[in-house]
Amino acid sequence: MPNMIFVNLPTADLDVAKTFYGALGFTLNEQFSDEQTASFVISDAIVAMVMTEKRFIEFTKQAGTADPAGAREVINALGVETRDEVDRIADAGLAAGGSPGGETQDHGFMYGRSVDDPDGHRWEFVWMDMSAMEG
Repeated sequence: MPNMIFVNLPTADLDVAKTFYGALGFTLNEQFSDEQTASFVISDAIVAMVMTEKRFIEFTKQAGTADPAGAREVINALGVETRDEVDRIADAGLAAGGSPGGETQDHGFMYGRSVDDPDGHRWEFVWMDMSAMEG
């Protein structure tokens, strides 16, 4: 079994977050979801756990959550298979309530776009021409 990563994020509105992450093409895993948590399968090794702020605070045993609009703590970057896939996912995220997370990055061999989810968490989608990386 490959090592897995579970990205845990707080949300102010779980239904809005579910619409956003579903629009990106992530698959809701009902087995690990409830009225306070939505588990989205991104790949065989990556899962996004989106939790209500209350659940997130209970889970982390912290006094509150950081405001991603005020300071960026992390950028969740995902590699995708094609340039077109970058655009499809980013456009779907924007249509589902996300906002642009900066300028499109086009370096020829690498292409990426960022989208902030409705809570301000940044997701970057990147395609790289791996043959351009070879010697």
